[in-house]
Amino acid sequence: MSFAKVYSAAVMGMDGYKVEVEVDTARGLPSFDLIGLPDSALREAKERVKAALKNSGCQVPTRRITVNLAPADRKKEGSAFDLPIAVGILIASEQIGSQDLADILFLGELSLDGSLRPIAGVLPMVMDWEKQGGRRVFLPAENAEEAALVNGLEIYPFHTLGEVIDFLQGEGKIDPYTRNSPLPIPSLNLALDYADVKGQENAKRALEIAAAGGHNVLMIGPPGSGKTMLARRLPTILPELSFVEALEVTRIYSIAGLLPPEQPLIRTRPFRAPHHTISTAGMVGGGRIPRPGEISLAHTGVLFLDEFPEFHRDVLEVLRQPLEEGRVTVARVNATLTYPARFMLVASMNPCPCGFFGDPVRECSCTPYQVQKYRNKVSGPLLDRIDLHLEVPRLEYNDIAGGIPAETSREIARRVKLARQIQEERFASQEKFRYNAAMTAAQVRKHCSLGREAKALMRQAFQKLGLSARAHDRILKLARTIADLAQEREIKVEHVAEALQYRQLDQSLWG
Repeated sequence: MSFAKVYSAAVMGMDGYKVEVEVDTARGLPSFDLIGLPDSALREAKERVKAALKNSGCQVPTRRITVNLAPADRKKEGSAFDLPIAVGILIASEQIGSQDLADILFLGELSLDGSLRPIAGVLPMVMDWEKQGGRRVFLPAENAEEAALVNGLEIYPFHTLGEVIDFLQGEGKIDPYTRNSPLPIPSLNLALDYADVKGQENAKRALEIAAAGGHNVLMIGPPGSGKTMLARRLPTILPELSFVEALEVTRIYSIAGLLPPEQPLIRTRPFRAPHHTISTAGMVGGGRIPRPGEISLAHTGVLFLDEFPEFHRDVLEVLRQPLEEGRVTVARVNATLTYPARFMLVASMNPCPCGFFGDPVRECSCTPYQVQKYRNKVSGPLLDRIDLHLEVPRLEYNDIAGGIPAETSREIARRVKLARQIQEERFASQEKFRYNAAMTAAQVRKHCSLGREAKALMRQAFQKLGLSARAHDRILKLARTIADLAQEREIKVEHVAEALQYRQLDQSLWG
């Protein structure tokens, strides 16, 4: 026999797809050709596979070896094809017996000594294999826990190529992987707690509203006022991830190669805080075959942008579409892919370059031109997509030294959870979202109707503040969340008034 076919998989966007690894050994001068649009890392598989076969006690056929990765019109990348290529060569050269391997998915990178190394993107590939009707998966032992998240498959963990060969020849016995411990239970990060934040009660209230409705926040204040402390504790009051959300987040991290080996399922909401020198590709995703960027890695969680105006203008502007649609489309020559990106944007900035504009204690050293230039780095359309514009003032000594105990994250999280439950019931028929900030214009009209007094206040604010239609709808969504926190069915005038105060800052800074 000079031909063999085994099955592997690759990742395109958020989904895996089946790849047929066809191996042909023919007479002729010894050579090793790999076709099917492999990238540079995959082309190097030829040397890894030959060394792994030799060091596993097998023979590298002294023939013309041709390996085709089908479908041939899709670009392949990575090292997950090492194991299926090696198995295909062994079958085609009759070093192991030919058998029906149609129900087996082979995944794994080979070291030169024949040991199997873990790979990225296992979860989406295994999920697709289960949909295809596959039954068994052969892969590195380090990836077994991740693959076992998919029910209905037999997961066989291997440490070396030799173990795979022995198993296929019936000389070795390896039982399917079974999880020894239950999946991790979501828990609060006890190292971070809002009880540690002195003062700033207005800011805490605003972040509670943001967490309850999934709203975006911009915090403005002098250095040292607690903006970063407040932001980093936001995940401690967010609701727990559902299993469906956790699986989606885990898929993203698996594709990006960022899934910790000891944590097969991510059960806590992501908190991403990229540095302001990040590129556009790093923020939204990129590469020849695009990979998820920071906004997708923050999906269902928080994207914190500290020193907001210091980010490059083009990096900030690419956030506009994801903030509206909850997803990002990355177009490259090889592929156009869409990744989920429904995150809470939390940004912080100083009021001026020196940080002390309007400070009652320290005098600002900036000229009016410098202040305006600094603030203009953040565009109006982007600000329009941020629901809460929040001032975080300098702390007084009594706030820092005061003995009044602050409210803990658990207490705040309890109220947030109740508000989210109301929203889940409200949007029970929706599959894409479960919270107020994601409402469409039609749903705003349906769920955010105002009484006569509240409508009069909103009309007055609309004219005085010069609000856009988008800002109008976002204020209504915010008022809806405030009403939910108060366990109120109707949006009252006080709810609208509180929502409007988070737009008053626009007038002093950008008005």
